[in-house]
Amino acid sequence: MKRFLVGGKSQLAVLASFFTNGAIVATWVARIPSIQSRLGMGEGTLGLILFGASLGMITALSLVGGFIARFGSAKVTRIGGLLLCATLPLLALVPNPITLFFTLFVFGAAMSTMDIAMNEQAVQVEQKAGRILMSSFHAGFSIGGLAGALLGAGMAALPVITPFLHFALVALLFVIVVLVCYPHLLQGSQAGSEKKTAFRLPERALWAMGAIAFCSVIGETAMADWSAVYLTNVLSTNTSLAALGYAAFSLTMTVGRLTGDFLVRKWKPATIVRAGSAIAGLGLAAIITTFNPIIAIAGFALVGLGLANVVPLTFSAAGNAPGIPAGIGIASVATFGYVGSLIAAPMIGVVAETASLRVSMLLICLLVITLLISARSINHRPRG
Repeated sequence: MKRFLVGGKSQLAVLASFFTNGAIVATWVARIPSIQSRLGMGEGTLGLILFGASLGMITALSLVGGFIARFGSAKVTRIGGLLLCATLPLLALVPNPITLFFTLFVFGAAMSTMDIAMNEQAVQVEQKAGRILMSSFHAGFSIGGLAGALLGAGMAALPVITPFLHFALVALLFVIVVLVCYPHLLQGSQAGSEKKTAFRLPERALWAMGAIAFCSVIGETAMADWSAVYLTNVLSTNTSLAALGYAAFSLTMTVGRLTGDFLVRKWKPATIVRAGSAIAGLGLAAIITTFNPIIAIAGFALVGLGLANVVPLTFSAAGNAPGIPAGIGIASVATFGYVGSLIAAPMIGVVAETASLRVSMLLICLLVITLLISARSINHRPRG
């Protein structure tokens, strides 16, 4: 935290933006079992409905690069954050699965918009500071995820607190945070040099980074969307304990990201990704084979630690890719990641419906292990 205080208010504002995004996502995740039960959805149906958020994410990517180029990432961060807050309470009010699908579409689009814009802000701050900071910013997202998951566990344990009241209180809090942070974001975006640049298909130079992001995001999406469901439906825990699966994942991801900038100065990015792949694979193996909820929660923790720095490394590398504007580079690599999130929910749901959630987790494990091979492709070259 010291280096952020030294670096100024812009770094703290970007860190708070990451925290906000993570906390709101975790708030939704913690209450998925409750909303699933209220709407009477099976696992297959839930997987298809969750597809709405992923579809919204990937759809927004066709626009957000151009928005950042025209308006600057500071304004786009604010708009995305406010829309995210506005949509959250609506998720608890939907009367049927179809309405939930379309509401999740908007929620996902807002999340994606804020995500790309705040990462472009992070690259600018990193370049201005002249040192590696990306993993620390992503740690802000994980800390927000941890806070949201723990708060969600507490709220779920109190019957008097409905999902709507929970979501409304969280939304109100973060509307204030977004508005307070906005004046301190870097207003001098790269918009001037990118005004005529819209979103485009990823450059070939970024495809390898995109493949790494693809596998990692599938793993992260599986933990976010299915950890509570897995603990509830497969291991028969109560909803309060089930929320701790994502909390454990977020906690260790936070720890991993807080140490990530230090690790990057000591080891090559490929080495960090390979080690993370092995740790995450071990965690998924524990989740798949155990019947003990505590061991499964420990497995979710290992997955968080293993995947912690994979996406920050790919985003930082894409944002610093020579000859490619930061916003476009990040959006391009994020496309691969969001395609992963796009297919993760329905894939897991369909496999769970036809086989089991354990088999779904096995597929995720196999994908995560492929990072041992693809890690060699990452090329992180910060530019000043």
